Amino acid sequence: MVRDGVWRKSSRSGGEGNCVEVAGFVDAVGVRDSKDRQGPELIFTPSVWAAFVGATRAGQLNNQP
Repeated sequence: MVRDGVWRKSSRSGGEGNCVEVAGFVDAVGVRDSKDRQGPELIFTPSVWAAFVGATRAGQLNNQP
């Protein structure tokens, strides 16, 4: 992840308006709703974000039995 604090839209965001933006900072990763840029942001440590991304890529967060 680039650590420059620039918000970027997820490459997985579709055209339905369900989009998130992510920004990498020196000591945090921010996530926000691209439709509500002035709204709340979720902030994660880089290690927690890496674990989340890894679990997502491995399919460990799917809600299917």
